[in-house]
Order: sequence, then C-alpha cells, then structure tokens
Amino acid sequence: MPCPLRVAAIADPQAPAITGSGWTVGYAELDRRASAVAERLRKSGFKAGDRVALYLPRDERYVVLLLALIRAGFVACPLSDRRPPGSLGPLLEQVGCRALIPDEDIPDSSLPAGVRRLHPEELERSPGGDAGDNLQPILRPLDRHATVVFTSGSSGGPKAALHTFGNHYYSARGSSANVALAPGDRWLLSLPLYHVGGLSILFRCLLAGATIALSEPGVPLAEAIRATGATHVSLVATQLRRLLEEGGGLPGLKAALLGGGPVPEPLLDEALSRGLPVHTSYGLTEMASQVTTTPPGATLDKLRTAGRTLPHREVRTSVSGEILVRGETLFAGYVEGEELDRPLDEDGWFHTRDLGELDGEGYLRVLGRSDNLFISGGENIQPEEIEEVLCRLEGVERTVVTPVPDEEFGERPVAFVRMEDGSGPPGYLSAELGETLPRFMVPLAFYRWPEEADPERVKVDRMFFQERALKLYGGRSGS
Repeated sequence: MPCPLRVAAIADPQAPAITGSGWTVGYAELDRRASAVAERLRKSGFKAGDRVALYLPRDERYVVLLLALIRAGFVACPLSDRRPPGSLGPLLEQVGCRALIPDEDIPDSSLPAGVRRLHPEELERSPGGDAGDNLQPILRPLDRHATVVFTSGSSGGPKAALHTFGNHYYSARGSSANVALAPGDRWLLSLPLYHVGGLSILFRCLLAGATIALSEPGVPLAEAIRATGATHVSLVATQLRRLLEEGGGLPGLKAALLGGGPVPEPLLDEALSRGLPVHTSYGLTEMASQVTTTPPGATLDKLRTAGRTLPHREVRTSVSGEILVRGETLFAGYVEGEELDRPLDEDGWFHTRDLGELDGEGYLRVLGRSDNLFISGGENIQPEEIEEVLCRLEGVERTVVTPVPDEEFGERPVAFVRMEDGSGPPGYLSAELGETLPRFMVPLAFYRWPEEADPERVKVDRMFFQERALKLYGGRSGS
C-alpha cells in the first residue's frame, strides 16, 4: 500500500500534519524530516527489521522519530517514559532491541550488552530528505513489521505485541469508516504513544490527511481541546470524568472515542446530557486498537455496549462466553527475543480471555475478564459486575474489586473505592449494594483508593490492588 505520510504530503504539502501551541508542521515538512532521520538510521549500521526502542515524552520529535523508524524499515518499540531507566533492561532484552533513543542520558548499567544509544538531536541535526516539490510515491508491504507495543499487563506481566504496517493501516481504515475523519480535522494526542490507542491516532490522521494535535504537558483536557482546536479526542473513563468536571462548552468537538475498559453509566448519562459526541468501544493491543465501536448518534442504551464490529475485523463469542477475534488488524505475534509466538486456534481466532455477549443487532457487551473471575462458596464472582453497581452509587468515582483468601468460602471480595470528594468509603456502601447484589457478592471490606495507584494507566493494574488487598485484609485493616 502507499505510505500514508507520503500520500498526504503529495496531496497537500502545506496541510498541517502536527499542530501545537503556536506552531504547526506541514505534511511536506514532516515527510522531509522523517526521510532525513530514516536515511541516517540506514547509515548507522542497522539492517531492515532491527528493533529500536523509543524512551521519550509525547512531543513533535517523538512523532518524527517513530515515523522515521518505520520508513527506514526498522521496528519502532515505544517504551513508557513513566518507567525508571533502571527498569528498561529486561524490556529491551525481551524485545531484542538493537538500539535505544532516549530523552535523557541512560546509565550504561541500564542497557543490555549490544544495545546502542542513539541521540535524538544527532538524528535530526539537519533538514535533509526529499524536496517538497519532488515527492514520489512510496509503497509499503502490508506484512512489514512496524511496531512492538507492550500490553497493559493488567492481570500479569506485559507481553510485547508485534504489529505490521497492514495492522495499523486496516485499523485506521476501519475506524474512519465509523468515525469520519478528514483533512481539516484535528485529533488530540491524548493517549501515550507507548499505548496502541495513542499509536492509532497517528495512523488515523495520516491516512485521512488530518492533523495530530499536541497540547502542552499538564494542560487540562478541556483547555487542550479548545487551545488546539481538536475535533476528535480519545479518552479513558478517568479522562472523561476530568473533562466533565472541567466544564465549559466544546462546540467544535465531533467525536470522543471512549476505550480502555468499561465506562460507568453515570458518566455516559452526564456526557450525553452535556451534548458530548461519545462513542464507546472495545479494543485490545493484539488487534491494533479498536475492534468494535458504537456509531455516531448512538442512544444511551447502545452506548452501554461496546458497539458493533468495525470493517476488517471479525468477532464472535465461544460457548463459554469468551470473546474471539481475528481479521486484518490481528497482530503478528508476541515477541520474546528472536522468537515469535502467535497463539491462535486452528481457525485463526485469537482468544482474548474477555467475556462478552453479542445481541441480535451485533452489538457487543463486555462482561469482564475470565482471568478475574473467582469462586466464593461455590458461586462464580465476576469483579467487574460488582464494580459496575458500585460506580452507580452517589459519590463513587472509581472502584476495583479483588478477591482475598477466606477459610470458609475459599475467597471473598473486597473493594477499593475512590470517592469524588476524596473521603474514605462511607459505611452505607455495603447496605446499598445489598439491595442490588446477592449477599455473597457484597465486599467484606471497603478500602480507600491508594495514592500510589498510577492515575495515568490506561487500564487498571489489578495485580497491584490484589497485593494491596492481601496486606490490608491479612491485618484486617478497616476502610
């Protein structure tokens, strides 16, 4: 397929590709800069297919370097810049990286043997690249390896998912068939580039000739949307809550794509009442972001689902209720050094371990993770079901339910609760839950949301909460 960046640069060289506070990079300029860096990378002693890690903050330079790596035929491996440098070594070894492009000086002791450090300033030291008036089409093999993204690791250690150029291309095409994106539109880069949701924003914009909008670090979401003129934004539930709390009108917003897990119904109610054009969705790293999404103008009833299957994907549920997926966006496999594992069944389906059901109109309702299910006194308990009911209670902002050992019942649920006013969980939660849930599903204890919980994680780190619960419940600490 034609390189989307080059196609956009040829179609309208001066069209804004990236925009920020008081600055804009046009498509021809972005193309030139990516070509210049790609040329230096090719001359640096690496070969096509080599994996190069990125350890940088979310900025214009990051976008250029990532696109340059793909253009040069390398595999870009974005790493979370929230990780301390000392934790990078095992990840670099897991992926088999040949080089690291960091924002800061990384101690040699943090790098595995054979991993070179490349400096961003050196790679971008002069313009170079193709002239803006002499651009020729570039073809990209759909099966060429393009990126490695680490999964969230919500129920175990993170895995390194390898995507092809075709995975990202078809992910963007299917998304735009449902949520329209065109030249002149601006999608706020509101998710990190080391998350597949952030990467997908880049590919959607490039394919549509739209603009990637960057805000200054620390700027509130509503202000960032207004300042950049964003027409589209990707949000997780926590970000949506902040956006609603900030208040103010967003008349230019055409779409707010919600992902990263279930969105509490009260949030959806308020978003609709405020006129926000929200879309709920279901996606996973292994499918290069979205799998299902609700269409524009969906009713509240439909927004309580994860939407319908997008083009270039397939979805079904197994007899046990597990969600199975396949299609053009399905990843190339998990990377472990030089090995590649693609765990599919004989019909090519990837088993997500998520539980769900499809209704007669093809709308998917996600019920939770099979990994999270536990048995208490012979009864199956899905933590997400308790969390959904808890989040409907007045004043509850966020919650996580996890099991703790119990001599009589095997395991029992406890809950971590974050209240809107920052207070500890009130004593009436148990009684109110008892009006809706059977007794065995009502948590034994309610704990205050820990300050150490990472607020920027796209998905909840359930292992963190489970370890915390074992310490608290073991000492019978109260809420």
